[in-house]
Amino acid sequence: MPDQATDPKAGMRLVAAGLAATLMPLNSTMIAVALPDISDEFHRDPALVTQGLVTSYLIAAVVLQSPAGKLGDRIGHARMVMAGQLLVAIGALVGFLATGVWMLIVARILMGAGSATLVPSTMALMRHALPPERRGRAFGLFGATMALSAALGPVVGGELVEWFEWPSVFAANLPVLAISVGLSVLAGTPAVPERGSEARYDWVGTALLAGGLSAIILGLRPDGGHLAVLVAIGVALLVPFVLWERRVPDPVIAFSLFRSVPFAAGAFLIALQNLAMYALIFELPLVAGDLFDLDARETGRLLVSMMLAMVVVSPVAGRLADRVGPKAVAIAGSVVGLLGVADLARIDLTSSDQLRIPMILLGIGLGLTSPPAQTASMNAVEPALAGMAAGVSSTMRYLGGIVGVAVMSLLLDVGGSRSDVVSEHRSLMAVFIGALVAGLVCAVLLPGRQRHTDPEELAQTARTVE
Repeated sequence: MPDQATDPKAGMRLVAAGLAATLMPLNSTMIAVALPDISDEFHRDPALVTQGLVTSYLIAAVVLQSPAGKLGDRIGHARMVMAGQLLVAIGALVGFLATGVWMLIVARILMGAGSATLVPSTMALMRHALPPERRGRAFGLFGATMALSAALGPVVGGELVEWFEWPSVFAANLPVLAISVGLSVLAGTPAVPERGSEARYDWVGTALLAGGLSAIILGLRPDGGHLAVLVAIGVALLVPFVLWERRVPDPVIAFSLFRSVPFAAGAFLIALQNLAMYALIFELPLVAGDLFDLDARETGRLLVSMMLAMVVVSPVAGRLADRVGPKAVAIAGSVVGLLGVADLARIDLTSSDQLRIPMILLGIGLGLTSPPAQTASMNAVEPALAGMAAGVSSTMRYLGGIVGVAVMSLLLDVGGSRSDVVSEHRSLMAVFIGALVAGLVCAVLLPGRQRHTDPEELAQTARTVE
């Protein structure tokens, strides 16, 4: 296979993949403002519509990331990007033309599946196409773009619904995809990498993983309606999944990845950071609305301050990670994030202005932490496993968020008195502080500044010595 790092069209291929991948967070948040209009048009309970359209997308987007990453390792990540583009386009068309809620659910599943294909493949292409000394800034820019896309989702969705009605939130994907597909066609498809194994694809492992994660996600619903039975079923399915993966010749997830300290530390750090971030995105509007009577626009400004801090800092963090190593930058980010959450736990919540500085600090901390963690974990794996590693890392990112929201809904009840809400808020912040302290430990385990050497180069050196 030709070296993608010297492929003149690799940059165009990365832009095409990255552009399509940003549709995942955009579609995740953009749909929220369209749900009331969809419920009215089809005369359905808003709660049921929300569960159907949000949960279906979430399950497809999370559950399929690891299988999609693994499949990309086998057939080529550029091909998987094209498959993801096609799935999102079909889903967008079905949603635009939908005549009922069930068609919309199908559309959301297709779009979630396409997004699950795009994200790990984009990260794997970055791992393959870029030299080690440029990966930090690339992952930082990618993270900033994804965060900005998530933050802009409700704003873009609101304008689209206001001017063109709710079907436009589906149609809006098509121009972006047209540009992405055009760039992909111009870049062409690179040669398929050597698989190193002729074993059949692990469908049994995929089914066990999908079943287990789906049950856990359904059991940990963000509305607080947790179903312990579903969580137990999900965990029970993951036990035979682990046993099966240890014996199958070519597993969906090779648990040997976690023997690498940089990979494991980076992946867990990202999961722990997202546990705090996503829960706060849900918790803050509830607390601010109850204690300060803030409307959605005012609460949105508080959240945007955190997201914008992430967007601004992430590319800088990536460049710093390339220069001084992931460890120092991730430790700094973990400490700043801890300061932000500690400040949220300290304040007495008498004014919404008290929230702004802590949220900005948390955004800076997250922006500093994610690029070096992602860089360290991806640099630690062999190129042939890049898709699998990206899928595992991305799955852990979203599972961290799901667990955080579940913990939030268990500990927080805004129906009580003001003192009760403040007390529950502080208890929740204590959980987040614990998660971020564990993340700081992971940051310490990341590699420091070192000469950039790929696993491929090390393997070639070993063969030469032999």
